Order: sequence, then C-alpha cells, then structure tokens
Amino acid sequence: MRILFAALAAAFLAAPALASDQDDAMATVKQFIDGFNSGDVDSAIAACAPETDIIDDFAPYLWDGEGACDAWVNDYDVWAKANGVSGGVVTAKTPKHVDVVGDDAYVVLPVSYEYMMKGKKVSEPNSLLTVVLQRSDEGWRIAGWAWSKD
Repeated sequence: MRILFAALAAAFLAAPALASDQDDAMATVKQFIDGFNSGDVDSAIAACAPETDIIDDFAPYLWDGEGACDAWVNDYDVWAKANGVSGGVVTAKTPKHVDVVGDDAYVVLPVSYEYMMKGKKVSEPNSLLTVVLQRSDEGWRIAGWAWSKD
C-alpha cells in the first residue's frame, strides 16, 4: 500500500512540473514566432541555442552549427527581397505534441504563414513547424527546427 501511495504522490507531484516544462518550452517557441512576426530579430535569435540546425523551404534549405539562426535571418531577408515578399506572419495553432523528457523537448506545431508576394496575398494555411529544444542555464533554447510548408 505504501508503494502505491508513493507512486501516486510522485505522479501528482510530477504532473505540474511537466506542465510547467511544456509551458516554458512553448514560451520559447512563441518568443521566436513573435520576434519573427514583429521584426524583432534580436528576440527571435535569442530563442535559439548558440548551435542550431534549421531546415526551411528556401535555399540553401539547411543552416547548421554556430550562428545558424543569424544566418537563416540573413538568408530569409535576401530571399524575401529577391521575391518581393513582405509582411510575413506566422500564426501558431494548437500543438500536436509538446513532449518533454528531462532537458529535451519536442514540439510539433501546426502553423499558417501569410505574406504579400509582389503585391499578392499568399497563404500557407496547413504548414508545420517542428522544434527541438534543450534546457540550459538560460532556460529553454531552440536546438533545431524544421518548416514543412502546406
């Protein structure tokens, strides 16, 4: 009986911690998205770990290692200017997964992406943002993300 009580107590105590970890990991993802949407590059980049792996749908498609988030931002700006893209907004929907195991988190987030391209509205309503985060002394940071467009 004591073992059962101890197991139940541990489960009840762990549940709030897990929910908090999930919320904290999602707050970092939200920081990145909000920084992108508002043009606050510093805030978006601050959500990234120093070394990050990124897969996105524009060339060169892969950014990895130290400074990858900075390089992605620069390449996104070049791509956007070359293609007449402006006003990009990512809207997050209800996450499909927010899995936390220790200091690692995995998030699968349905998103929509809307922007203007050469004066015409473009919408990617059913895209996915998959994010891997790692907890550090500074909190949760994005160690990798992949964008899959609609």
